[in-house]
Amino acid sequence: MLVEGPVEVVLDDGSVARSDRFTVAVCTCRRSRTYPWCDTSHRRRVAADTDTDTAPASGRAAGPEGESA
Repeated sequence: MLVEGPVEVVLDDGSVARSDRFTVAVCTCRRSRTYPWCDTSHRRRVAADTDTDTAPASGRAAGPEGESA
């Protein structure tokens, strides 16, 4: 969630995190190492299948002539 700054966030333990930036991304997934600020940790994913050579690069199924569906 993007918020225009400066921003103060009150955490669950009552402490206050402050950012003086013009715009700040607030973490909503709680995976961030810099919580409460987003560090895009939500984007990291573990591959379910180790055989990636058979999947199209876009992650979508290929159409009749190799085009993405």
